[in-house]
Amino acid sequence: MIGLLRQGNHQAFEEIYHRYWTPLYAYTYNRLRSRQVCEELVQGVFLTLWVKRDTPGAIVSLSAYLFTGVKYRMLNEMKAERVRRDFAASFTAFQTGQHSRATDEAVAVGDLQSALETLVDQLPPKCRQVFQLSRLEHQSIADISNALNVSPKTVESQLTKALKHLRLGLREFFLCWLAVLFNG
Repeated sequence: MIGLLRQGNHQAFEEIYHRYWTPLYAYTYNRLRSRQVCEELVQGVFLTLWVKRDTPGAIVSLSAYLFTGVKYRMLNEMKAERVRRDFAASFTAFQTGQHSRATDEAVAVGDLQSALETLVDQLPPKCRQVFQLSRLEHQSIADISNALNVSPKTVESQLTKALKHLRLGLREFFLCWLAVLFNG
């Protein structure tokens, strides 16, 4: 049979194919449990058999050649599957970490916004008004001075007072946030 195969006899190849297809498929399926993967591996072995049919010394025992070929293809498939599984697990862990970090950051931003609003509400009315006009409405000191009918020095003084109050109030918030950021 090997002699006919080496000569390129298609009937010999078909006979080998029909004789060995089922045992090779069963051998691979018992280990991999994937119909599609097993069919591809067995087909690959038969393709290699046909391509290398006339290579001197390549095929000594047909059965040994086919089962060895399918065994090595299975081992390669198992390694590839392990790599795919490890990559998927790593990617999932990465995405979960990113999602967790994004959630943590969103919570931190919300907490900062809340703390800032509370501190602004604690400011005396004129000081709060100057701060809001300067930092939230982006008005210049001269514009605020004209709008409130006070001197620019008064606006600067009120703004300095507001920023100092906010800086002191937010200092603990930032220290806690940095501790979470660098320890988490």
